Amino acid sequence: MRLRSLRVGFNPSLCLRFALAFAVVGAVVAAVVGRLSYCAASDRIMAEIDSTLRSATVVAAGDQDGALPSSGTPAQTLDLYPGPDQPGPGDEGVRTVITRAVDQDGSATHLGGPTVRLPVSDTTRALAASGTTGQTDITEVKVGIRTFRVLSTALGDDRGALQAAVHIDQTHRVLGGMAREIASASLAVMLVAAGVGWALARRITRRLERLARVAEKISVDGRADGAILADGRDEVGRLSASFSRMLDRLAAAREAQDRLVQDAAHELRTPLTSLRTNASVLRRVTELSPYARDRLLDDVEGETAELGQLVDELVELALARDREEPEEPVELFALARRAAQRVHRRTGRFVLLDVDESIVRGRRQGLERAVGNLLENAAKFDADGDDPIEVHVRQGRITVRDHGPGIDAADAERVFDRFYRADTARSLPGSGLGLAIVRDVAEAHGGTVFARTRPGGGAEVGFTLERARIRGPQTPGAKLRGT
Repeated sequence: MRLRSLRVGFNPSLCLRFALAFAVVGAVVAAVVGRLSYCAASDRIMAEIDSTLRSATVVAAGDQDGALPSSGTPAQTLDLYPGPDQPGPGDEGVRTVITRAVDQDGSATHLGGPTVRLPVSDTTRALAASGTTGQTDITEVKVGIRTFRVLSTALGDDRGALQAAVHIDQTHRVLGGMAREIASASLAVMLVAAGVGWALARRITRRLERLARVAEKISVDGRADGAILADGRDEVGRLSASFSRMLDRLAAAREAQDRLVQDAAHELRTPLTSLRTNASVLRRVTELSPYARDRLLDDVEGETAELGQLVDELVELALARDREEPEEPVELFALARRAAQRVHRRTGRFVLLDVDESIVRGRRQGLERAVGNLLENAAKFDADGDDPIEVHVRQGRITVRDHGPGIDAADAERVFDRFYRADTARSLPGSGLGLAIVRDVAEAHGGTVFARTRPGGGAEVGFTLERARIRGPQTPGAKLRGT
């Protein structure tokens, strides 16, 4: 149980994981390359030895057909390990090939080279007794403390077999040294790979650690002090840049939320104060005249309706940015016609549409709400007019024109602020949030808002959409009256 808890609690850092991964990869690559190199070298050396043994066998076979030497003088002496080093004491003939003839009964006759009692294996006996000409067998045998590589070749035609052998302990020592050098190189490669992995991981994770610290700070106190520098163009750099933009948007959203709460508290205070005053007066309702009671009830109903409208606008404004309405192709002509028909039902005012047939990519409900707010705003300020309200749409630019008193230059810059109401509009119904919603919708679609007095009287209020969102034909449509 203790080992299990330690294993679960072990949580290596990203740097350590990178270092271990680089070390493992380096070790695997070094081991594979070293193994392949060792096998290639070993095969090449053994192939050279086997070639030498075959050459000695060919020479011995030729001598056997002639006069074989009767003394122990080597029939063939081949230098298998050329170099300046000389054999040590007791190593005479380590570079000399031993040749023997093996009869069919398994008896061996020394032909050349040092006299060494090499065992005759069953395979060699079979080759001598019944092997076909040129059939061979290669094996390694140990005689005392030495190892020999033996090549047995059948002569065929009941002539027995020939054996050629050579001492290969020196070869094994060379290959063993090579194996140790490869192992040391693999270990060095693994350590270097681990160091490189650690250095790269530190460079990569330094920015990630900074982002993690900022995220942890935000999770604790909800605020991030200091800017996040987006350095680099790699994945970590893009993540840092995206994180920085996200923090900016969160800060802006929080600031806008705080401002909305403060403005809402300020605007709600007036109707609530009026309702509280009227409620205190209602305690003496029996002392009031019928005319005073009617005025009091009308005032309460008006304040209640205004308060309800204000709450609805606040909810709409608060949820406008967070609503997950999908973007889709929107026909501006059909959208403007629906908004015009709704305003006509509510106010009785006619709306003249001059809309092209362009299609935009956007949020249908938000755009329709923005156009409707512009029409209701125009109907409110031009309540006594007989001329229709005009809606013009050209290439993503929506303009609503009325024939009211117009907009002062000092108010044109502020009419889209939340709860802002010009001096001429304080006596009119409304919460001062309708045009603020229009601005939020326009900004959400990459556009801007505008308001100005039109030539000849009245106002022009509207917004634009990002040109990249415009799709489809952009030819002018027919002029229609909303009904």
